[in-house]
Amino acid sequence: MIAWCNQIAMKKKGAGFWNNEYGKKGAHLAISIEPGEDLVKFTRWLEREYKRAYLNPLVAAIDLGCGNGRNIQYLAETYGIRGWGVDISSTAIAQARAHAADLPLRFSVGSIADPITCPDASQTIVLDMMASHFLNKEEREALRAEVARILKPGGWYLLKTFLLDGDLHAERMLRQNPGSEPGTYIHPEIGVAEHVFTEPEIIEELGEHFFVHKVTKSHSHMKNGQAFKRRSMCVYAQRV
Repeated sequence: MIAWCNQIAMKKKGAGFWNNEYGKKGAHLAISIEPGEDLVKFTRWLEREYKRAYLNPLVAAIDLGCGNGRNIQYLAETYGIRGWGVDISSTAIAQARAHAADLPLRFSVGSIADPITCPDASQTIVLDMMASHFLNKEEREALRAEVARILKPGGWYLLKTFLLDGDLHAERMLRQNPGSEPGTYIHPEIGVAEHVFTEPEIIEELGEHFFVHKVTKSHSHMKNGQAFKRRSMCVYAQRV
């Protein structure tokens, strides 16, 4: 019971942080309305490899942790994709609804730790762009299983998350603010747990349900011998 209550408290604290960020009261992140560069690269790769087989108006997509909806909105505007976005921040969801009022999209306030209310094999693309690293191991395993359940065979899971390899900031936070499981720290600003992955770890975590076609990594972000930006990786995973 105590652990469950702590999880609820941390989720509420995280929601408050993101409401402040999207409400322009925060000073930690630059919130963009443009689609993520990694998503654009992924769609270009899909087009090169498969033409429009996975990028057309018959496709349904979900964005887990959608924020202001910029990524799912890009898919709808560019390819006519129908979609649903879910995010813990009610402020972000209000912005998403306003930005995409004329598009075939819907948005909901909710946690990605909860079951996804979609039928089996109903989606072609699931986006998880810097969202599931907030979950603990048990929650991540449940989410991967849910994503596998709702994806059609051959559907795509685009996962962007933190990369531990070569990230001195992450190594420092793991030492100074360790969380309750290996590879997890308590973020000093948000006050919630974040997990940071190695490449082999994320491939193993996806291995039961997905085939990983490609992993792209950000640079080491070193300047004058010092780390000045976090590292990330983007995983192109296909439902087997």
